[in-house]
Amino acid sequence: MNRTRVAFFDVDGTLTTAPSMFRLLAYYLAAMGHPPRAYQERMRELKAMAALGCSREATNRAYFTHLAGVDAGVLTRVAQEWYAAELATGGFYHEPAVAELRRHRERGDHVVLVSGSFPAPLRPIAADLGVDEVWCTEPEIVRGRHTGELAGPPMIGRAKADAVMNVLLRLGATRADCVAYGDHISDLPLLEAAGSAVVVGGDRRLRTSARIHGWPLLPGTPPAPEPPLPPSRTGAGVSSPTPFCHPAHPFHPSARYEMPESA
Repeated sequence: MNRTRVAFFDVDGTLTTAPSMFRLLAYYLAAMGHPPRAYQERMRELKAMAALGCSREATNRAYFTHLAGVDAGVLTRVAQEWYAAELATGGFYHEPAVAELRRHRERGDHVVLVSGSFPAPLRPIAADLGVDEVWCTEPEIVRGRHTGELAGPPMIGRAKADAVMNVLLRLGATRADCVAYGDHISDLPLLEAAGSAVVVGGDRRLRTSARIHGWPLLPGTPPAPEPPLPPSRTGAGVSSPTPFCHPAHPFHPSARYEMPESA
């Protein structure tokens, strides 16, 4: 009988060179006609929280408060445009990690993204990479608009390990049949939950764990290209590309998010 093999991938800093949710936020604010300082002020708030010792969960939740009142459909359409603009830079994806993902796909493994980001920026990434499943932060949306709250806990730390266990249980797979890829110390529970792991770059603490566990290393991400920004325009002027529809790649209803190390 064929065994189900599963490969779990963190996204930001692992598969991509830049944090998807923050790049999308900068793009969205510019598209809505906000000056650059609007994004800078929001990032300054999040960095100040981190500097004061606020937990990653707290800073993650704070990100989504800035989406309160945002039309979810408009954000999804802008995310499609943002993704196309990121691809045009030629440096959005981290090729060593993407090559590993493609290798897993070619041999028929079940590929899962486990990310602190959220559906709007992850949908086009998941579609392009042809993954089977995505676990991510799920913002609360009521009557088509973001409330600024989350529908569940952010996917950070232990939540990523829980995602691994849930997927393996559902697929009837074992830890011995899975591998996880991550770049940040907050990915350690994800990596330890899998039967084997690969560290992509990684900070000092994560590389130390890799040596202890005997995990292989992939190169870290190169500097990300300058973020693409659209011409300023009002919400009414946002174009409407074909809506994303990919029922073969569902977003788990308890999906979850994560701040980059620099924040």
